Amino acid sequence: MKLDSIIQALLPHDEKFYSFFEEVSDLLVNATQLYKKIPNANRIERENICREIEALEHQADNVTHSTMSELSASFVTPFDREDIHLLASSLDDVMDFIEGSSKRFILYEIDECPREITELIYILDLCTIEIQKGVKMLRDFRRPESLKQVIHKINDYENQADAIFNSAMKNLMQNNNDVLDVLLILKLKEIFFGLETATDKCEDVANIFETLLIKHN
Repeated sequence: MKLDSIIQALLPHDEKFYSFFEEVSDLLVNATQLYKKIPNANRIERENICREIEALEHQADNVTHSTMSELSASFVTPFDREDIHLLASSLDDVMDFIEGSSKRFILYEIDECPREITELIYILDLCTIEIQKGVKMLRDFRRPESLKQVIHKINDYENQADAIFNSAMKNLMQNNNDVLDVLLILKLKEIFFGLETATDKCEDVANIFETLLIKHN
């Protein structure tokens, strides 16, 4: 461990940041668990699910605001202030895209979901589960191999999401031709883009985990 990391570990610092990150990661998992129900739900059920996801997004926003306020008020932090800011922002980005893409099922009155949408939702759920695991490992860095495994899994899931997204775009363009289909394509593309971007944001979180590993080992 680097000398500055040892000194920082020995100094008293605010433990609230770990709790903030863990709370947001729990909210992310709750949101994707709800999201998985949307493809097979009817319109009324989807509206209820989206309201629940929106409520989780508001909770995550509140925790993020608390994190930033605590960051401004704290003299000594558990790790670099910049990394705390980046992690809080990245976790918030994941939730924003989860909430935003789920809401489009209602806004665009999508009836049937392509198989690839369901696959992307499930991959996003797997990503948030790994984020939840990784965040809990930040309280100490004595298990670097476990955190490396989390990072590897998130990166792998993001690659899978990219492949599904590209395949879905190809299928949409090849199998739809008339004006009504074009309108549906535009609606579905936004949902696909939101889901794929959410997995990209999960990879951003994994990149921050990797940065923290490098700095503390």
